[in-house]
Amino acid sequence: MKKIIAFTLAALMIVSVMAFAGCSGSGDTKSSSEKKADAKTYVIYSDNAFAPFEYLDESTNKYVGVDMEIMDAVAKDQGFEYEMHNEGFDASMGAVQAGQADAMIAGMTITDERKKTFDFSDAYFEDGQVLVVKPDSDIKGFEDLKDKKVACKTSTVSGEYAESVKDKYGFEIDYFEGSDTMYQAVVTGSADACIEDFSVIGYAIKDQNVELKIITDPVNVKGYGFAVKKGQNSELVEMFNKGLSNIKKSGDYDKILEKYGY
Repeated sequence: MKKIIAFTLAALMIVSVMAFAGCSGSGDTKSSSEKKADAKTYVIYSDNAFAPFEYLDESTNKYVGVDMEIMDAVAKDQGFEYEMHNEGFDASMGAVQAGQADAMIAGMTITDERKKTFDFSDAYFEDGQVLVVKPDSDIKGFEDLKDKKVACKTSTVSGEYAESVKDKYGFEIDYFEGSDTMYQAVVTGSADACIEDFSVIGYAIKDQNVELKIITDPVNVKGYGFAVKKGQNSELVEMFNKGLSNIKKSGDYDKILEKYGY
């Protein structure tokens, strides 16, 4: 009988220890590498020709720019993984809306209209639109655009602004998929002018030797935002905002902007 009681008590002790072990902590026995493998990798889309925010560095065949470095700094600060796809601005918006991408960062201006289909982070940069012409152009401002052809980039706030004033100033709009092809249209004379974000065309003229000149002050100044499909990936927006705040406090944000001339 004593042996039976002792055996029973020992069995109960083993069961108790196993139960305690199962309940203590998280119960997760995976290694850190296994946990990292299980973690979600976010798919981020971006533009492919919007220097200095994203553009192809031909010496490395990699996309670089303000957006690329801010995204990388935020992800490292918040400890999440992502893969970047530089497919173009229109393609990025379409990918997010279709659920093929978790988010996009592409110098995307935050507007009330876009808020109907996207949720945005805090603004990480502010910019406005300017009128741009060839250096020898007779055009001095919007008042000189009557019967002229103005180039704009598809699906951008620059294009929206052009649409809002084209009847007032009497010009026609030609749309292009990329900033580079839009600039080329003005340089070659197939368009008389273009409307572009001030920081982007300023960088193109100064650092990429694009032979154009800015002839107006920035208008319609708004913030750029990191965007997700409305109602989805709220945790990603929250992480972006926290990371953005942290890299601003650390000085890394200013270093990124200084690297690209801001």
